[in-house]
Amino acid sequence: MITVEWELKRFDELTLDELYDSLRLRVNVFVVEQKCPYPELDGIDRSSLHLLGREGGRLLAYLRLFRRPGEENTAQLGRVVTAVRGKGYGAELLRRGIAAAAEVLRCDEIIIEAQTYAVGFYAREGFTVCSDEFPEDGIPHVRMRLKIKDRNLSK
Repeated sequence: MITVEWELKRFDELTLDELYDSLRLRVNVFVVEQKCPYPELDGIDRSSLHLLGREGGRLLAYLRLFRRPGEENTAQLGRVVTAVRGKGYGAELLRRGIAAAAEVLRCDEIIIEAQTYAVGFYAREGFTVCSDEFPEDGIPHVRMRLKIKDRNLSK
């Protein structure tokens, strides 16, 4: 049984190896695997919290979390990615990201911009679609919302 060690860190708390590993995983999946050239380094990382799931030093799961500018008490999750699929790491990552939005950022709701094919993954954790489909870097997306107060965080 793999034991994943989870850490939530501010940008200035990330080690160089953690920063490198997270950027490498993000680029490998979103740019290389999905064949989507886009500006990965978008300036948001510095003001984000970074959730990392590691096992034996290997980064298995990552997301970033930040307050949405101009939207009081609203967080945004992004760059939700796992190195291994089908093992439950993504669901655990998402649950921990939701908990961090509630407990650390003290937000009442979370917004995500989900790739359309992943809507079911986010819906299982209580997110609902709140926009029409739109293209983001050539990939169909929808905006989804989760009201944290309506969610049982002990899941």
